[in-house]
Amino acid sequence: MNIEKLRSKPVRFVIGLMSGTSCDGISAALVRIKGTGPGLHLKFIDRGDFPYPPSLRNRLLDPRLTAQDACVLSFELGERLAQAAKEMMNIAWAEGLTVDFVASHGHTVAHVPPRGDHPYGTMQIGEAAIIADRTGLPVLSDFRPADLASGGQGAPLVPYADWVLFARPERTLVCLNIGGIANMTVVTPEFENVLAFDTGPGNMAIDGAVRLLTRGEQSIDTDGALAAKGVVIQEFMDYLLSHTYFDRKPPKSTGREEFGPEVYIRDALALRRGHSPEDLMATVTAAVAQSIVRSLDRFVRPNYTIARVVVSGGGVFNKTLFGMLKNGIPDITIHTSDQYGLPSSAREAVSFAILGNETICGTPANVPQATGASRPAFLGKLTPRPPAASRNDAAQSAPPDQPQ
Repeated sequence: MNIEKLRSKPVRFVIGLMSGTSCDGISAALVRIKGTGPGLHLKFIDRGDFPYPPSLRNRLLDPRLTAQDACVLSFELGERLAQAAKEMMNIAWAEGLTVDFVASHGHTVAHVPPRGDHPYGTMQIGEAAIIADRTGLPVLSDFRPADLASGGQGAPLVPYADWVLFARPERTLVCLNIGGIANMTVVTPEFENVLAFDTGPGNMAIDGAVRLLTRGEQSIDTDGALAAKGVVIQEFMDYLLSHTYFDRKPPKSTGREEFGPEVYIRDALALRRGHSPEDLMATVTAAVAQSIVRSLDRFVRPNYTIARVVVSGGGVFNKTLFGMLKNGIPDITIHTSDQYGLPSSAREAVSFAILGNETICGTPANVPQATGASRPAFLGKLTPRPPAASRNDAAQSAPPDQPQ
C-alpha cells in the first residue's frame, strides 16, 4: 500500500514504539486514529511492555559507547523493536484488525540541542529497516532531526500529541511526563499558545542513584520505598538544584549528557557516603520533584492559569515522588493519564503513533514555539515496507508469526 492510499484511509491502525532514556525496555501501543491535525480522533486499544535483559540495559547505559557499539546496538534494538511490533500485530489480528504502519521513536543514545554556536545533533538507534523487513509494514522513525534542522531543540516532541489529546476550549492544563527526563506541556485551547520544555532529570537520576548506592544490585527504587524511609539532606538537595540548566528559560531540552548519573550525581553521592542510602535516595527524589515544581512556578504560573496537572510516565509508579509532587503543588488537582483512559506507561508510545500519523498525512507536528524551531516541520522518515509485502496487501490476513 502506498502513502497516498494510507493517507486516504478514513481510519488507520498504528503501532507506536518507544525506548526511553531509563533504558528499562520497549513500550508499545496499538491505537486507532481517524483524521489529522485538530480534528484527529484517537482510540487506545492495547499496550505492551518488553523489558530489556540487564546485560542490554547496561550496554545502553554505558557512557563510553563507541561508534561500533552504537552501530551493533542499533540493529540489535531493531530486532527487539520488530518483535514488539509483531506481538502487537498479533493482538490486532486477534481483534480482527489490520495494522497500517509502525511509528518507532527508537532509543536516544545522544541528544545535544543547539546552544549558541556550539555543535549540536541527535541520534536515535533501533534500525527501522529491520522493523519494516520483519513486520512487512511501513515504518516512520527518526522524528527529532527535522525540528533540529529548522532551528529547534528537537525536544520535547510529545507536546503536539498532548495538545491533540487534551486540548479543550474552556481550560488550560499541564501534561507532565516523568520518564528518564521529565518534561511538561502547557496545553492551551489555542495551539499557538502551547508551551513545552524539559524540566530536567526524572527517573534517570533516581534509578542511577539506586544503581550507584547498591553497586548495581538494584536498578530502581520500587514504589519509592527507599526514599520513603529517608530524610532529605538539605545541603545535598541545594547542590542538586544548583545545576545551571534549571535557570535557563524555555525553549530548552536536555538529556543524559547533562543529567546522566555518571555526570550529575555520582561524585556528589561519593562525597556523602556518611549518610544512609535512604537519606540519599530521599534527597535525590526530592530534588527531582522540586525541579518540576520550580519549573511550574517559574515558567508556567506567571502566564497561565492551570486547571489541573495530568501526569504520566514511569515516575507515576514512584509513590514517594508522586507524593512530593502533590505536596509541592497543593493548590492544583493532579491526575494520572490513566484516569483519562491513557495508561501512564504507554503515553509516549501513543504520542509517537500520533506523530507518525501526521507524517503520513503531510501534517507538520512539531510545536515551533516550544522547541524554538523557526518554522513547522514534518517529523520522521519513512522506511517503506519490503517489495514482497507491497505486492501482497493481504499479508496480514493471518497472524504475522504464522504461514500465510
